[in-house]
Amino acid sequence: MTEPRTRFQSFDDPSHRKGPERIAALRAGLREAGLDGFVVPRADEHQSEYVPADAERLAWLTGFTGSAGTAIVLADSAALIVDGRYILQAPEQVETGIVAVVPLAETSPEAWITAHLKRDGVLGYDPWLHTSDGVARLERAAAKAGGSLRAVPNAVDACWAGRPKPPAGPVVVQPDALAGEAAADKLARVRAALAEGGCDALVISDPHALAWAFNLRGGDVGHTPLALGYAVLPREGRARLYLVSPNVAPDLRAALEPVADIHPRADLDDGLAALTGARVRLDAATGAVALRERIEAAGGTVDVGKDPIAAMKAVKNAAEIAGARAAHLRDGASMTRFLAWLDRAAAGGGLTEIAAVEALEEFRAAGGDLRDVSFPTISGSGPNGAIVHYRVTRGSDRTVRAGELFLIDSGAQYPDGTTDITRTVAVGAPTDAMRDRYTRVLKGHVAIGRAVFPRGTTGAQIDAFARAPLWQAGLDFDHGTGHGVGAFLSVHEGPQRIAKTGTVALEPGMILSNEPGYYAPGAYGIRIENLVLVEDRDVPGGERPVLGFETLTLAPYDRRLIASELLDPGERAWIDAYHARVREALAPLLDPEARGWLERATAPLGA
Repeated sequence: MTEPRTRFQSFDDPSHRKGPERIAALRAGLREAGLDGFVVPRADEHQSEYVPADAERLAWLTGFTGSAGTAIVLADSAALIVDGRYILQAPEQVETGIVAVVPLAETSPEAWITAHLKRDGVLGYDPWLHTSDGVARLERAAAKAGGSLRAVPNAVDACWAGRPKPPAGPVVVQPDALAGEAAADKLARVRAALAEGGCDALVISDPHALAWAFNLRGGDVGHTPLALGYAVLPREGRARLYLVSPNVAPDLRAALEPVADIHPRADLDDGLAALTGARVRLDAATGAVALRERIEAAGGTVDVGKDPIAAMKAVKNAAEIAGARAAHLRDGASMTRFLAWLDRAAAGGGLTEIAAVEALEEFRAAGGDLRDVSFPTISGSGPNGAIVHYRVTRGSDRTVRAGELFLIDSGAQYPDGTTDITRTVAVGAPTDAMRDRYTRVLKGHVAIGRAVFPRGTTGAQIDAFARAPLWQAGLDFDHGTGHGVGAFLSVHEGPQRIAKTGTVALEPGMILSNEPGYYAPGAYGIRIENLVLVEDRDVPGGERPVLGFETLTLAPYDRRLIASELLDPGERAWIDAYHARVREALAPLLDPEARGWLERATAPLGA
């Protein structure tokens, strides 16, 4: 076996089949503690999707490695509740005879608790892993069952032998030239928002907000440059950071010296105790109920609401937008070199999913400034492409075969931007059904790219644009159409999103993905993804201010899969114009062979 040619990804299988013994150990601990059950969310103390190794409790306990899910373990039953992205993956990873996999669309964790917790049963939870609203929902669910809820030290930790140590990645400066705004100026804006809301201080519980507000980046979680920790930002006076990692670069200390003091995470309780008499804003989405309890115990008043940083961070400034465009230009050139290579490699036979991941990372590394991938590459051939968040391992790796579709969803972290792109390509001759489904997905993707909408429009209002061509054929997909993306930060950023649950109005400067899909279980998956930037649009004769999307991603679609007869003239014109733009932007960056491939791949649809 050859060594993998990747610096940032592993092909080891992190799942396991030790669920029965580990759940038995957990149940024994619960009996000793006088508990009848315990809730295990896939989260850390920041309620984050991106968690360090020592917070992967759900994966350790059950073997499920997805980025979202909740397990409830009772004395005689257990369930893992997952959303539509994981309804195929979860049953493959957990012992379903011990843990029932339940689709979130059918039953919420709270509903399952109400149905299964015995009368007078006591359900335990870790107050660091749930928000105030989350705990209130659990309390109501337990009460409906005739039981109760109890805050306890984490019961999984008590039986987790060999639990990894807390992270200690480097914490470094994000230069003002890339951040576009000095930390002092950002903090002044946040303080103004606190004053407007009548608060005396803000506890920053989201590491993404911490990174943005203080212009720092870290290495505490995989593929997302976060430094885990908290900050206490008073309306007046110096901010105080409480970082998990002791590995703080000297230039960061020097940069923050005028505005903030840096402390170890262990000192956080002291910082919260100093909030006596203060009205403190705590983020409803990421602030653990344990933070609220400590602030209130110190004599502070907690105002649970929105962290104002989330909305500020979502709207990119001029420097961040310029960085995103530059990052996507380099990434597009690397992606095009890869797609040209992929066509040759697939035609020759023997191409594997792992080989494709390795090659793409090599092309990105050669393109310059690659700091990491932005998430583990989804490289799915044939039936593996139908698993929305498929992660190839040495055990699951399969050869890309003629007559199949190959889906590759990947992204990169550059110092000036974060990318995320999905392309689905045909290997050999596609079937008519494949071309029909691909074109319907493309039509929805183009509808988002062409959308013009009034200010105040939410992502939920736009989501149906991407689904309509599939709905017309009785089809759909079980994930959102688009998520927010950060500036050399998280590839999944809120609060903006294009989804049925996207209630935040889109604003100029927000970056989102545009990624409708279609999945035929056991056969193939299709997803087409670009990143888009919300921008002002000038509509001659218009009566209201309107917005639209600039497409940032630069890479061709697979013309072999496009059934042109299903496109209307406007859709064909948009695709041809996009391909012409891709060709003009990328051709100067490519070698002659890749340039020739690009010329053919971006030829007008009628050619």
